[in-house]
Parts: sequence; structure tokens; C-alpha cells
Amino acid sequence: MSNSPENIEASLERILPQVQKPGRYVGGEFNQVIKPWDKITTHLALAFPDIYNIGLPNLGLAILYDLINQRSDALAERVYSPWSDMEEHLRQENIPLFSLESKHAIADFDILGITLPYETLYTNTLNLLDLAGLPLRCADRDASHPLVIAGGHATFNPEPMSPFIDAFIIGDGEGIIHDIIECHQRWKSSGSRRTDLLEQLAAIQGIYVPAFYEPDYKPDGTIALIEKEGDQTPFPVYKHFAAELPPPLTRFLVPSIDIVHNRIAVEIMRGCSRGCRFCQAGMISRPIRERSIEEILAAIQQGLDSTGFEEIALLSLSSSDHSRILELVEAIGEQFCGRHLVISLPSLRIETFSVDLLEQLKGTRQGGFTLAPEAATERMQHIINKHISAEQLLKTAEEIYSRGWTTIKLYFMIGHPSETLEDVRAIAELCKSVINVGRRVIGKRATLRAGVSTFVPKPHTPFQWASCDTTEQIEAKQRLLKQELRGPGLKLNWTDPAETMLESWLARGDRRMAEVIYSAWKHGARFDAWREHFNPAAWETAFNEHNLDPGFYTHRKREENEIFPWDHIHAGVDKSFLLHDYKDSLEGVLRADCSEQCSACGILSHYSDIRTPAKELWKCP
Repeated sequence: MSNSPENIEASLERILPQVQKPGRYVGGEFNQVIKPWDKITTHLALAFPDIYNIGLPNLGLAILYDLINQRSDALAERVYSPWSDMEEHLRQENIPLFSLESKHAIADFDILGITLPYETLYTNTLNLLDLAGLPLRCADRDASHPLVIAGGHATFNPEPMSPFIDAFIIGDGEGIIHDIIECHQRWKSSGSRRTDLLEQLAAIQGIYVPAFYEPDYKPDGTIALIEKEGDQTPFPVYKHFAAELPPPLTRFLVPSIDIVHNRIAVEIMRGCSRGCRFCQAGMISRPIRERSIEEILAAIQQGLDSTGFEEIALLSLSSSDHSRILELVEAIGEQFCGRHLVISLPSLRIETFSVDLLEQLKGTRQGGFTLAPEAATERMQHIINKHISAEQLLKTAEEIYSRGWTTIKLYFMIGHPSETLEDVRAIAELCKSVINVGRRVIGKRATLRAGVSTFVPKPHTPFQWASCDTTEQIEAKQRLLKQELRGPGLKLNWTDPAETMLESWLARGDRRMAEVIYSAWKHGARFDAWREHFNPAAWETAFNEHNLDPGFYTHRKREENEIFPWDHIHAGVDKSFLLHDYKDSLEGVLRADCSEQCSACGILSHYSDIRTPAKELWKCP
């Protein structure tokens, strides 16, 4: 059968009535962009390797979709991972994976861009490539195949996926996506080899091309050195970032089926100054760059006008750390009064939370508040560099409940190797104290949801030298919490220890992990982030086939001078700074907020060529 859009459309008419939620595969959303295929020079397929319901509201992909489609010489169309029932039909009828907008086969595009915000999307990525009919390995592709690129937080350790991705975007995608398009256009018009395209891409700051790097291993399995090919190949590869945030997205796709978030998402700030030692996002997104109140208000207005959404999410790693957050919320309340909007401020900081902010939000349809103390004892707070007193949390909880909110969500983290059962017990005691405050203030209407994740040491953080807790230790800590956190108004959510192990070995894996990922996928691993689909047996078999020990990646403490698989990727923060901060964690030493006292992490020195006015917006002292 031909893979023309017309034949794909005809096949879809036949099979869509037989699958769950066919609206995932038809496109046609309000605000989608369709351009005349034959009149466009460069065609990009933007992929999110999970189902439509989760991928459509992803802000990173939505921003790139908008930016590319603003160009007259390029188009962007979307593709998401099909659910298992749709995959079965595609394979049975030999229908290639296609874009939602024009129904072109993904293999017909010039560039396939894949968003990888987290590591548990790796097997879905292989599945997506396979369903598209593309060779999974870069070495097997030629000039007739799309250039396969990937970006997102998980790509700050690109090695586990390096045999499958031609080039990685390290850092912010805005700006650099235009460099990639123009580089591809020059290469395509020249008719030169695919290798020439990769060489030209590697010369762009923030682009990592794995084919030009090769790790060499010691007998103990650690890395002896990472060799690069050619004098022009950069070493290390410094991340790309937007010195000044571009205008925010205002033209959002409006889905025709229910998805996880139907809202206008405005990124009010990028970066974080807090320095939580476990937080990869806070380290790799430095420095802080804020948007002005005027720009945010204009974006909200345009977003409301173009969508009809009734929820606004003010996004950042710590929304309440925006230097003018009170003014912003007040201005939103004044400008959009009477529209009955939901205003969400994710990841509020307890220590910067204020009564004034609560009062400003009081008139909005706000369902609950999410706070992240992360630890409940002073000792653990000093280790992770996040000190919040119990008194402070309880006072904040009282202010929230007393102003009419009935639900508080608290996020904690267990599993740090220095943690004891008493530290875990303190989490339960603190949660009980919070719900008791709620009952005293508003009675039985008070509810508390405790989300307890498990610590995973991530690359480019001070804890990249630390080991991951064992499954047995995690299970013991979770049993304690399940026993203690019972009763009316209390709800506990936790992470499956097997899923934690998966994330841990993928996050800190080297290039050898690629063969494990491939084998796990061959043995049926799909949708690893979905509890009902996670297949630990496939991963165990894959490790055995390649004679690799998962404990090498999870439970082994790293030596101070060890070369990490990601050491040739520079996130802007120096490894020497991270090591010093790790040693401070072992001593329980708190580090000041970067907005109050510069810790010389390296971000300023490595980007000294950025013009001064932009640097003044970084909020570095």
C-alpha cells in the first residue's frame, strides 16, 4: 500500500471506530496550523513519545510548533505515541506513523524532533521510530531519512539514547531550532553527505552529535576518557540558552477530547536560585530570567481571546519567587475580574508564601495549594539545602485553610542514602499536624494529600556522586508511611520502587545502556511511565543479555574524580562547584539563595559574551 496522505486517511476511516479515543489520531484542533506541503522548503515533525492526552499540553513542544510555523519556509506538524490498541492496528495493516495535520508519513519529513522531558520515554521513542519505518540506529540512516533530533531535560545525559538520535539540543530550544532549520536547508541544497550535515550541526553551540564522541572504559566499568573526533568538534558541549526569554506562547491548540491540562500556560520565569541539591531542573536551567508583568498580562489576554480556556497556569520552578508575584496576581485579578478564571501557581515556596498572595488569590476559583517541604527533619533539610521549619509550614497551612481552601498537597522525598526511618516517621508526623490544623480551622472539610516520591541522583546536580537507596530500604520506608498516614482527610501517593530503579539507571546510564534499552523494547517494554504497562521482567532480561549489572548504575557511590558519562555536556554549572556543594551536604551545611549571595557556580563566566542588558535580567547578584 502507498504511504500517501490519501491512503493513510482512507485507512484511518476504517480502523478508528475500532480503537479507544479515536480523537487522539485525527487532528483538526482549533488553532492547528496546516500549510501547503509542496510550497514549503523544510518539513518538521514534532514528536512527544507518549499519548496525545499528555503530549498535547506540553509547553516545550507547543512553543516550537508555534515558532516554526511562523516561518514562511518551514512547517511543523505533530505526532504522539499511539496507545497499544492503535499500535496493533497500525502494525497489522502496515500503516506508517503519520502527522496529525496533513497525515503525511513521518518518514516523509526532513526533520523529526523528539521531546524527552524524562527518561521513562526512551522505549516509547524507539517504538515511535519503528512505527515510522525509520532505522532505529543513526548508523543505519542515510540522506533519504529524516534528521532525528531530541531535546528536553533528559537529554542533559544523552548517552543512553546516543546510538538512536542524530543530534541533541542541549538547553533551550528557542533560537537554536532556527539554526538547525537553516543548517539543514544549506546542506540539502548542497547535495552533500549526511556526515557533512552532522559536522555542520556540531559547530552550533548547544548541539551534541554523538557520532563524533566515543567513551573508553576502565576494567571496572567506569569511564577512562571520552574521545572526540576532529579538531572542530567542541569539547565540552555547552548548553544553549535564551539570554532573554522570547515572547510567550499565546496561540494554544484547543483539543476536541479531554486531556490532562486544558489551560493557558504562561512561563513567568525560567531558572531557580534556591539551589536544592536534588533538583536537576534548578541546576540546568540557570540563570533566572523573568518576564515582565506587562508581557504576562498581554499573553494571558491573547491566550483567552484565542482559546476560550478558563484556567491560567503561571509556570516556573517556583512561581512565588518571581520578584513581582504579588503585583502580578493583583493585576490579573483586576484585569480579568468577573471572568471566573482558575489561577494556578504550581510549586509555591513555603518560605516566600505570604498572606498577601493568599488574599489576592481568594477571588479566583482556586481548588487547592501545592507546597513542597521535601523533608521533615532539620537534618535532612540541611542535607538537601531546603530549610523550612515545621512552625513555618503549620502557620502557612493555617492561613490557607482559614481563607476557604479545603485541600493542601504536600510533596516529600524519601530515599536519600543518609536518611533514617526516624526522618521518614517525621514526614508522617508533620502531615498529621497539618491536617489537625485544618480540622481545627474548617472541620472535617479539611483534606491533605501527601505525595512521596523517591530520591534519584540526577546528572549535573551535587548528588550525582550519591548512591540510590535499595529497593528493600525504599519499601521499608513506604510501609512505615502507609501505616502512619491513615485516617479521614488523609491520602498518600507513592512511587513504585521498581519504577525508581528504572529511572535511576536510565538517568545515570552510559552509552552501554543503549543496548539494554533496545533489548527491553524488543522484549515488549512500552509506556514505562504507566504503572499498568511497566514491565520489569523485560528490563531484567535485557540487563542479563548484555551482562550489565543495574546496581552499577543505581547503588554504587561515585568517586570524587570519576569521569561521568555526561561530563562532556556542560550545563553551565561547573563540576567543581557541584562537588563542593556535595561535600557541604555531607556536613549538613546550608548554602544561601543565589539571589542573595553568589556561589560562583560558573554560569556567569561561561556566558560572558552575552551583552550586559540581558545579563542584568538574570537576577544574579
